Amino acid sequence: MSYLLLKFVHVASVILFVGNITTGVFWGMHAHKSRDFNQIASTFEGIIRADRMFTTPGVIGIVASGIIAAIVGQLSILGTGWILWGIVLLVIAGAVFGRKVAPLQREIVKLARAADSSEASWQRYEQVYRGWARWGLVALIAPAVAVLIMIMKPQLPAF
Repeated sequence: MSYLLLKFVHVASVILFVGNITTGVFWGMHAHKSRDFNQIASTFEGIIRADRMFTTPGVIGIVASGIIAAIVGQLSILGTGWILWGIVLLVIAGAVFGRKVAPLQREIVKLARAADSSEASWQRYEQVYRGWARWGLVALIAPAVAVLIMIMKPQLPAF
């Protein structure tokens, strides 16, 4: 496979990955503003499905095409700072997603499906939602910075 084709697959995978995260944050915020637990539950179920359909394949495409492109392009993965730090940021995003965002999304669905119209239900949900929004922002900013690093290719420390 040619280096340029690998770069294309890599960039397309990044678009899929970052685009799905961005739209997930948008739709989650949109549902939250509705204050409608049915809409919130449905939206977050959709976000979870979209993560399986787009985010996960995007990550696989990013990692596979990136490693193969680096090898074909004779670029040291750990010795090229912009590659190394792009990987570090992707790992951070993945860890935040796996440890914080995904469990909070499932908790939001559970809370929204079980909620009644009481203020106590809303307050409990809102507490979980704020955590999701905070950690979701981290999971979005980390790969966005990785995209910037990959495009700008600054001189960064490497091994």
